[in-house]
Amino acid sequence: MGGIALAIVGVAMAVPPIQSVKQNFFVPGTQPNTLTDPLIEPTQCGFCHSNYDQREAEPYYKWNHSMMGQAARDPVFYAALAIAEQDASYVAESCMRCHAPMTWLQNQVKFDNNTASPTYGKLLPLTDDQKLGVACHVCHRMVDPIYQPGVSPGVDMSVLSGLTTGVPPSAHNAAMVIDPLDRRRGPFDLAADWANQPTMGWPGYHQFLQSPFHLSSRMCATCHDVSSGHFTKQGNGAYTLNAVGQSPAASKYDQFPEQRTFSEWSQSMFASGPVSLGGRFGGQAGSYSSCQDCHMPTTTGQACALEPPVRTGLPQHNFNGANTWVLRSVYDLYQNTTTDLDPDGIEESIGRATTMLQQASDVQVTQVHSGINVRIVNYSGHKLPTGYNEGRRMWINVKFKDSGGGVIAQRGAYDGATATLSQWDTKVYEATIGPDAALGAQLGVSAGPAFRLAISNLFYKDNRIPPMGFTNAGFASVQAGSVPANLYADGQYWDDTVFAIPTGSRSAEVTVYYQTSSKEYMEFLRDGNTTTTQGQTAYDQWVMWGRSEPVAMDNATIPLICRCDWNANTHLEVQDIFDFLGDWFALHGDFNGDGVTTVQDIFDFLTCWFANCAGY
Repeated sequence: MGGIALAIVGVAMAVPPIQSVKQNFFVPGTQPNTLTDPLIEPTQCGFCHSNYDQREAEPYYKWNHSMMGQAARDPVFYAALAIAEQDASYVAESCMRCHAPMTWLQNQVKFDNNTASPTYGKLLPLTDDQKLGVACHVCHRMVDPIYQPGVSPGVDMSVLSGLTTGVPPSAHNAAMVIDPLDRRRGPFDLAADWANQPTMGWPGYHQFLQSPFHLSSRMCATCHDVSSGHFTKQGNGAYTLNAVGQSPAASKYDQFPEQRTFSEWSQSMFASGPVSLGGRFGGQAGSYSSCQDCHMPTTTGQACALEPPVRTGLPQHNFNGANTWVLRSVYDLYQNTTTDLDPDGIEESIGRATTMLQQASDVQVTQVHSGINVRIVNYSGHKLPTGYNEGRRMWINVKFKDSGGGVIAQRGAYDGATATLSQWDTKVYEATIGPDAALGAQLGVSAGPAFRLAISNLFYKDNRIPPMGFTNAGFASVQAGSVPANLYADGQYWDDTVFAIPTGSRSAEVTVYYQTSSKEYMEFLRDGNTTTTQGQTAYDQWVMWGRSEPVAMDNATIPLICRCDWNANTHLEVQDIFDFLGDWFALHGDFNGDGVTTVQDIFDFLTCWFANCAGY
């Protein structure tokens, strides 16, 4: 099959190398301009669902101060989108469905269709008022694409059968079904809840339907599995570029897996039922199963300001993930009358994201002969870290200290002034993608890891830590396997890294850091954006707000015993020599930490032992 037409690719990428069309990014489900009743803007929802309990139960305030609420105003998104559009025409059709679904459904996402134009196939600018993010009405009019008799609202069958493009076979890329009528949905039975209120029943402010779908992780899959639909999986496992106008494969698992957060969860222990974590992620239950359990923890309160019942198990509209700086940028770039943001709400939201990161894992540090073992345990319901992979990373920082507390050596050092990470002496958890050799030759670009999402069809690295209950076969079945393959044993939701102890060390401090936007990524967005100023804008904002200051997820300090106290009984004795030699002959005697067991390790060990740990 012929590939999508290619243009000549210059160094500056002045024209897109892939001349795709909108059909290359099509998904079934509800289409623009097909709703009978219009969608309501979030500020109108705020008339009844705000200004009464902002810090606890009120839905509007926390939603608006989340990246969900501001998804269509994220400057990093637009910088990345501009480069994606340089690489593939009409690719924004796929991106905007998730970042601005209401705008897309209202047919306000427009493209330059003039083939002679230098901006052909690129998104036409939106007004600030059109950048509405993941609006209330989109989620609360969403219909479960899998009709369940006796569970789904009865009208859903007619809604699904009325779709002109068919029911989406895969939940991803905003392949959503929206009720054409303004029947707002949620997990509660409003009529029953209001039965004993002073009004003697539901006042009928709007139509409602009780929807179990809104408590299901499958709803989150709508945008938290993301695929590059213009690539199709082949029998040999490679992903090849589709022909011009060719629709994406029906199953998302035959498309290139740009993100698989939902699918990672689906293959975890959490998908099988609640996992008791002692209230780690908040909420009233203390056990967690669905995405909502962690990202919308429950409380007691009212969902509306107009004298509704007080509920327990009321989901808070936190929607916090791992973004720790972009909300500040949105506040700086847009008028408050447009965003409805305030500084306190922004800092509280970032604080919740920071807390979520810190609760996602634990670190355990032990001394193993001449090294320390750092174990990171993943308590989230997906890979750690997960989601959009470009620029996101987690790493281990180790500071070895002398008897006075002075740092004598450091691994994974990070310079906050320059945002430079020493990657070569530590472990960085991340996923990297880019074009493979065949696609690189086809497009005239270099194969290898690259921040070029629209022309990436191969994972070059994915050492992110899997969740509890994962299996390699299960993850492989949903395109979420590690790279290299089988990096973790089935059921292993932790990772171990050993660091050699330098001479003179008396203690070691270990910190696990997470960063939303790396220096390398932000510089790429700045320098690779040749068609707009959005890359420079994003970079300037990144600098202004602290260069995406890393979050300390976990921290631990361990005292160190003498390295030649091989049996770790705190006494230097001849038995240590015998124990070391036993390990050396078993090829486990890498005393000097050079990665191999050699005769030099014996000399180094004996030097240490006869010196009676002097200087250690």
